[in-house]
Amino acid sequence: MSLIEQLTALGADGLASIAAADSAAALDAARVDLLGKKGRLTGILRGLGALPADERPAVGAAANRVRTAIEDALTTRKAALDAAALDAQLAAGTLDITLPGRARPIGAQHLISRIRDEIVEVFCGIGYTVAEGPEVELDFYNFTALNHEPQHPARSASDTFYVVDRSTDAETWTGPEPSDVLMRTHTSPVQIRTMEHTKPPIYILAPGKVYRRDVPDPTHLPQFTQMEGLVVDRDVTFADLRGTLDYLCREIFGSQVRTRFRPHFFPFTEPSAEVDVSCNVCGGTGCRTCKGTGWIEILGCGMVDPNVFAAVGLDPEEWSGFAFGLGIDRIAALRYDLPDIRMLVEGDMRFLRQF
Repeated sequence: MSLIEQLTALGADGLASIAAADSAAALDAARVDLLGKKGRLTGILRGLGALPADERPAVGAAANRVRTAIEDALTTRKAALDAAALDAQLAAGTLDITLPGRARPIGAQHLISRIRDEIVEVFCGIGYTVAEGPEVELDFYNFTALNHEPQHPARSASDTFYVVDRSTDAETWTGPEPSDVLMRTHTSPVQIRTMEHTKPPIYILAPGKVYRRDVPDPTHLPQFTQMEGLVVDRDVTFADLRGTLDYLCREIFGSQVRTRFRPHFFPFTEPSAEVDVSCNVCGGTGCRTCKGTGWIEILGCGMVDPNVFAAVGLDPEEWSGFAFGLGIDRIAALRYDLPDIRMLVEGDMRFLRQF
């Protein structure tokens, strides 16, 4: 049998074996048998050197035709096997789209965060900016610069969380005096820090967590969220303070709410006042929520004391201002008529999902 006849037979046999391959492994074995270094085509071509020179071109051309046909057949069969494997994989993993889906619960902003953001939005709409400060504070910023006397009850360890224990850490402590480092009891230190580094006019809000040694009960928490405001400018009056807080109360509790200012005392403001709003449960007629008075206290406020200005290097003869502070948790409890402020932080989803 001539080499051309052998090549023709090899081509026919090779195409048949490729078509019969039913897996990738079988197809690769057919490729090695036909085209490998020790394959059948290579064996036939080894006899090319014994042919007369005038017969070699015809045999070479026939060999190229056979090689091309086998390579094309290998490519086509590989694509067919790959497609069949993919179809089988998809069939095995098919999902029944008629089954009901697993719905993920949609989260919502916590009630405290929602009230905080509402108040921030109210004040940012009239030109205020938000200021922040550390929760671990120094006595100077938390008490001294705010005109607290050295014997003020709030400076007692029974009222305030001090961070460094003098009895155990005195030898290794290298910072301020141990009794000077504490968890802030209000966000007023943010006001002091702002006045230290910002030239008036100043219109800021200071929201954040504060800490006090309070036993948890329906109206108190040892950690709660506070919002304080500070205005420093020329010719600021108590009328400006009252108008600002009236506006806040209407935005938070509704246009029907009434406000009442009562004289009070705070070390850092003079004159000072506590602000009440008409009870949102009874409308001011008297009920259990307002203890029959028709009013509910919501915040404290006053004109900035000249001693506070002096502590931060501002001339009280040139500048005046007012400050106010309110508890976000308390506002949330009043707005939604909650009987116990602890409900806000207990993490009971049955309660939280209502809002």
